[in-house]
Amino acid sequence: MGAGGRRLKESAGPGGGERTPASVAARWQLGEFGGWLLSRSDATRRAYLGDLEAFCEWAGRAGCAGPTDVDRVLLRRYLAYLSTRGYARASVARKAAALRAYFAWGRRRGLVHEDPSRRLGSPSGGGRLPNVLSPSELEILLEGNGPAGAGRGAGGGRRAAQRAGRAAAYALRDDAVLELLYAAGIRVSELCGLDRAGVDLVARTVTVMGKGAKERRLPVHARCADALSRWLEEGRPVVAGPDSPSDAVFLNRRAQRLGPRDVRRIVDRRSPVPTHPHALRHSMATHLLDGGADLRVVQELLGHASLRTTQIYTHVSRERVVEVFERAHPRA
Repeated sequence: MGAGGRRLKESAGPGGGERTPASVAARWQLGEFGGWLLSRSDATRRAYLGDLEAFCEWAGRAGCAGPTDVDRVLLRRYLAYLSTRGYARASVARKAAALRAYFAWGRRRGLVHEDPSRRLGSPSGGGRLPNVLSPSELEILLEGNGPAGAGRGAGGGRRAAQRAGRAAAYALRDDAVLELLYAAGIRVSELCGLDRAGVDLVARTVTVMGKGAKERRLPVHARCADALSRWLEEGRPVVAGPDSPSDAVFLNRRAQRLGPRDVRRIVDRRSPVPTHPHALRHSMATHLLDGGADLRVVQELLGHASLRTTQIYTHVSRERVVEVFERAHPRA
């Protein structure tokens, strides 16, 4: 394998654009592994399968006919190869996680006798802190371009009035989307998958399906509940069409269930700074912790399986550290 590894064609990097042949997928049992991954989120499943397909192609060029030919040295060489090809630390870490999941699964199925990925090290992902929006940025994002006056002054008859009505409906939708992302700290995939049965405006809660098919019931504040109510009662009926999914809370401009790209466009239109929809989740968690919320409560709200994942949000500004120190230290 060593000689084969040295002879691999580096010009065709991992996942070099070619579909994994059926014979390769069968030898590595990628279909069965994909079935096992159904308990994960769709995004994780797609990412892990893509990572495994890329590794299988690379391993084939290195002389591996199947998983039994893989050892820990080869896996370490593969991760080093990815780093030399310019992959980000976070990407390499995710690919290593995919390999660990695959070989742990393969060991349980008897596909391999020993798990070569045990204690396989990988980059930590770079240790980047989440992007948190400032209060002024959040105010512009949540308050700007609202529906007030969206249909006023739109002369030109019935067609212009219809356009103005749809514009006002989309503005109501955008308000509800942004308020919910920040109020509940839900993932974009959870927002897009939200059904009308999961919205309780009286109790001010939303029920979402998170990673690993785990359901969470989350509280929202009054302003978020009001934004959801206005969208569902005033905006959604204007946008919905005969083919619209009746259970979907949010609809896009094609009257279909809102998708992640649609959410990204909404954030891009409203944010005063370059950002990402996930930044609202980061901001919510950080602001709760800054306000004194217990870390385990934030863990529950975010749907993290491990408290270690939530701990990334414990970073606070220097001003916050000084403020707490001066208020709490007996001799400050």
